[in-house]
Amino acid sequence: MKKIVFSISFAATALSAGLAFPQAPDQADEIIRGHYQAILADCAACHTAPGAKPLSGGLPLETPFGQLIPPNITPDKATGIGNWSEQDFFRAMKTGIGHDGKRLYPAMPYPAYTKMTDQDIGNLWSYLRTVEPVFNPVESNQLPFPFNIRLSLLGWNMINFEEGGFQPDPSKSPEWNRGAYIVQGPGHCGTCHSPKTVLGADKTDQALQGASLQGWYAPNITGNAHVGIGGWSEEEIVQYLRTGANAHTIASGPMAEAIQASTSLMTDGDLKAIAVYLKGTEGGAAGKPQPVAAGDPHMKAGAAIYHDTCSACHGGEGKGARQLFPALAGSAIVQQPSAETLVRLVLEGSQGVHTPEARTTPSMPSLGWRLSDQQAADVLTYIRNSWGNAAPAVQASDIASQR
Repeated sequence: MKKIVFSISFAATALSAGLAFPQAPDQADEIIRGHYQAILADCAACHTAPGAKPLSGGLPLETPFGQLIPPNITPDKATGIGNWSEQDFFRAMKTGIGHDGKRLYPAMPYPAYTKMTDQDIGNLWSYLRTVEPVFNPVESNQLPFPFNIRLSLLGWNMINFEEGGFQPDPSKSPEWNRGAYIVQGPGHCGTCHSPKTVLGADKTDQALQGASLQGWYAPNITGNAHVGIGGWSEEEIVQYLRTGANAHTIASGPMAEAIQASTSLMTDGDLKAIAVYLKGTEGGAAGKPQPVAAGDPHMKAGAAIYHDTCSACHGGEGKGARQLFPALAGSAIVQQPSAETLVRLVLEGSQGVHTPEARTTPSMPSLGWRLSDQQAADVLTYIRNSWGNAAPAVQASDIASQR
């Protein structure tokens, strides 16, 4: 029944958008499945700029090596992929080599997409051919010398890339394997959540254990009980991915975008499979670090600031208010090794994600205008080491570097 409803819904969307909807039922089914692959892969996040036509080219992507602009992937022949063949598309997804023979930068996550099945890639290709063509020239490579030399990617791939499809684990359940396939393949979760080498490749031995990303810290999403999501139930993981909020946290930054454009549109079965897989992963130290002592001067100063500035929403004991203000006590997000995301939230504020099942978008105001670097560091140190939390202290220099 869900498949029928989804098919009807997509068909109506396609017709209203003026897509070239085919007559053959089998081709229509391919396009419907391909549209879902675009959701799993979160294509819109990079390839659709706010207010622009779908998939016509994205906002600048800041990498440690410089700026890249996600290209136009509509079927426009002059500026998109209208002159690509299906074989060109397969090669780009599987090997990172584009239509013109140029090597793609791994900001396009072909190291993850190579795990996708041929059928899923073929369905995605069928869907992309129906998207409205948009004339929008995009100069993708804006990296400085020597990173703008694509030939260097030959060496990068030799060291960091292994072509090949997803290999299921026969000792695990079909549901676990489906979750692993989504996370490792089309969902490319490690692209944000896995630490990186000096060359920008995923550290596969630390998969999903957290990484800095464009001024945010993509947290540990393994089953680690302290800094991961091991303390979340499968139902709470599903709720977070579907709505952007649960009893533990509210999504912000790039994750809010991923939830709005991708995970909130996934099927219940796939969300559950992702939860099953993530809960079964291990990553990071098993024990807690020693918390900063309550008598520390910075903890005392932070306590006073918290009482005056934060407790009205987050509560005197850091328990928050379900679905409106996230709990800070026992929060894995709060206790990450890096306070990068917390600093950004304090300095800039945040707006919750809007999803079909959670239309209210709670917000946090910016406090950067009224807190000094030292005050912001003190209150975050207090939050990260109170109510059973334990994490490294935040320094005033950490705040200053992010302002």
